[in-house]
Amino acid sequence: MHPPENLTPESHNNAIPNVSFQEAFWFWLKLGFISFGGPAGQISIMHQELVVNRRWISEKRFLHALNYCMVLPGPEAQQLATYIGWLMHRTWGGIVAGALFVLPSLVILILLSWIYIAFGDIAFVAGLFYGIKPAVTAIVVQAAHRIGSRALKNNVLWAIAAAAFVAIFALHVPFPLIVLIAALVGFAGGRLAPAKFRAGVSHGKAQESFGPALIDDDTPTPEHARHRWSRLAQISGIGALLWAIPIGFLTSTYGWEHTLTQMGWFFTKAALLTFGGAYAVLPYLYQGAVEYYQWLTPEQMIDGLALGETTPGPLIMVVAFVGFVGGYTKAVFGPDTLFLAGCVAASLVTWFTFLPSFIFILAGGPLVESTHNDLKFTAPLTAITAAVVGVILNLALFFGYHVLWPTGFSGTFDWISALISLAAAVALFRFRMNVIHVIAASATIGLIIKTVLI
Repeated sequence: MHPPENLTPESHNNAIPNVSFQEAFWFWLKLGFISFGGPAGQISIMHQELVVNRRWISEKRFLHALNYCMVLPGPEAQQLATYIGWLMHRTWGGIVAGALFVLPSLVILILLSWIYIAFGDIAFVAGLFYGIKPAVTAIVVQAAHRIGSRALKNNVLWAIAAAAFVAIFALHVPFPLIVLIAALVGFAGGRLAPAKFRAGVSHGKAQESFGPALIDDDTPTPEHARHRWSRLAQISGIGALLWAIPIGFLTSTYGWEHTLTQMGWFFTKAALLTFGGAYAVLPYLYQGAVEYYQWLTPEQMIDGLALGETTPGPLIMVVAFVGFVGGYTKAVFGPDTLFLAGCVAASLVTWFTFLPSFIFILAGGPLVESTHNDLKFTAPLTAITAAVVGVILNLALFFGYHVLWPTGFSGTFDWISALISLAAAVALFRFRMNVIHVIAASATIGLIIKTVLI
């Protein structure tokens, strides 16, 4: 494989070797298996490996790419990997980097989903999830606090968050409509009161240097990364075909109302609404997958989020769990092929969820310079992020209701789950423990309670 065409001897120290496509391939595969910790942890791992250790890209170029990915719908860590892979090794470099960020997680989640749905009634598994559910409630509360603390920088944004909470909690307004209204408010606010709608999320300034890099601050933009309208049209057209062909096949083969066809359409919409991270789109998944389509129950959705938290890859990979459980329980291929149905559904929803991310990077990467600091572009996203805080708070209340009153308000209050949830919240907020450690400890407590004490 030829070395990346954007790298020239004049632009960096000769001690930094070129990186072959094969070497990059094995790194992206490794990253797919070690990318724990949500987007913050995943971005931190990439920064340490690519900027500090391997010197494949400079701090400034790394943050420049990250800023672009932050304003896109979709998982920013996966998009960042796609961006850097594309910058180094053209289109196939981006495809390989982005795909390997997701595939290990998909395989692991399919296996865990099958164990969960097939053996979930066994006392051992039931005990584990009894402890995990309250911990997930605390994790979602922490997510609302984390996003809110960095996004709600003034009273206007607080008001948007409060309005979004009332809209979804009391008025049952669909999540896409909330996003649209917030975007319109941000669009107008960016012109009428621009100071109130400047992005509050920052990843720091690109001031620190770790020595010369392969893609350095002054490395010329490669030919394949230069903006051309013909290239933009080509990538957009291919992306549209990659969406239309499977949707068309499903519609012609099974019909528009079939479970698999509706999954393809629903998760396409979900992919375009994932502003502010995976937690932002979870309420939409609930409204659709749980309440409307009834592919799974609220309790199963909570369990799926727990599995997503404990596996590598982006948290939005919880969609694979939703797809597997939906395909399995709906027996889309008949009662004798349940596992196959789950595998196909999980793979299908993963395809439709991540396809837009690849198109955004491969088509929009050359436009980064002209968009990522443009207030006209970022103000609507700032308003959307504020609205997302209110929506996530509603999600936390939804989780809390199903965990603490498993049979409804008329039933018994589960004080043991309440204590586990409180302990998890203290661990997360007071002691800043890792999410995986909190889930593991909670699962152990739940197992002991269900198999030993009760």
